[in-house]
Amino acid sequence: MTSEITPPVAETLADWLATASLDTLGPETAEICRRIVLDVAGLCIAARHETYVQATIAAAGPGDATAIGHARAFDPFSAALINGTAAHGEDYDDTFEGGPVHSGAVVVPAAMAICELEGLGGERLLLATAYGAELLCRLSLVTPKAIHKAGFHPTAVCGTMAAAGAVSVALGLTRDQTVSALGIAGSMASGIIEYLAEGTWTKRMHAGWAAQSGMRAALMARGGFIGPRTVFEGTHGFFHAFAPSRKPDYQPLLSDLGSRWVIDDIAFKPFACGTMTQPFIDCAIALAREGVRAEDILEISCDVGEGTVHRLWEPLAVKHRPQTPYAAKFSTPFCMAIGFLDGKAGLGQFTDERIHDPQAKELAAKIRYVVDPNDPYPERFVGHLAARLKNGDTRVIRQDYMRGGAKAPMSIAELETKFIDNAIYGGWTRQAAEEARGGIEALFDAPDASLCRRLRQ
Repeated sequence: MTSEITPPVAETLADWLATASLDTLGPETAEICRRIVLDVAGLCIAARHETYVQATIAAAGPGDATAIGHARAFDPFSAALINGTAAHGEDYDDTFEGGPVHSGAVVVPAAMAICELEGLGGERLLLATAYGAELLCRLSLVTPKAIHKAGFHPTAVCGTMAAAGAVSVALGLTRDQTVSALGIAGSMASGIIEYLAEGTWTKRMHAGWAAQSGMRAALMARGGFIGPRTVFEGTHGFFHAFAPSRKPDYQPLLSDLGSRWVIDDIAFKPFACGTMTQPFIDCAIALAREGVRAEDILEISCDVGEGTVHRLWEPLAVKHRPQTPYAAKFSTPFCMAIGFLDGKAGLGQFTDERIHDPQAKELAAKIRYVVDPNDPYPERFVGHLAARLKNGDTRVIRQDYMRGGAKAPMSIAELETKFIDNAIYGGWTRQAAEEARGGIEALFDAPDASLCRRLRQ
């Protein structure tokens, strides 16, 4: 035995996962899961023609599983990879304050693919989504900031474990099989954040890779493959490998498991870019609405959480002039600049033309940061700016929450509008988008997953 924790963490999680039931889900949690599926589907359609999705399809095999927005069908692992890559590709997917992690882009592709493969219905899809998303969000709380610090992407590595849990729930695996599924998934988890260096594409595939890896882990466990029970806390376990700088605290993972659902606080993004930039964009938009013009600004200083600096602020000279549209999504100065200038930061703002716009670059270059030791990141995402103007005035704007999250949630009407807009962006007609929205609603009451085929086009 390599740990003093008794019983092993994976066994406690397996006790919970192996007894999954709709009776444990309150109406609010069930509704959140339906919204997650709706949001993921719209994002997959929006990205269906993007070059990174087409490149992923080039590595996919044929089969009977749905890649949302595509007429062709694929093998289930490829479908999960394609859907996860598309859903996460524009960084417009749901997020969890406290992680941060993106649960829908991992869990929904895995759950959909396994339900199609096994002929499972909407009840299993809903359960797999709920339990998988809950596991992913809770895992992100065990070692706050340490996974990023070690150079890994929490959505990728925690997502593989969560996808294994979600698929175990969908399949109805036994306790021992579920323990092995988690144990196997620990050796499949991967995803480094070196994409930040040049704004390349690898982060985009992390959610899809986690989804298909979790599927394989659960199916191998069902077949009899055995994984380590101490996968999480062991001497050579998950958190030792991916978060070595911090001692794991398993209380946020295991406390109230099954009686309190942290996914009730999942946030749906209003902007198509990095999570922690979002409140800062709102602050920049608010500054513009006060009548301030870009040419009036001498400098903007932002108070930020130390844990966000290495991904969203440094190297500052590079963040001032991102070289690719994807890199721009992880530059707080650029995101603030386009928010100020355009009043939004949607899919249309992150293009080759926009990142080379002289006005956007000039304004981004005026934005800097100061680390605030009292910033609540990662427990809460906040925004702040102090704009020093040429007339001697200083305008200060703060936002103590992320829009779309628990303190300012999106309504179902707003989320449905986002879905329709994303589908139209992806080339669907409004009628096709409305029909797909209705098909997603019907999916949860269906006896099998054949309704997923309505999402092919």
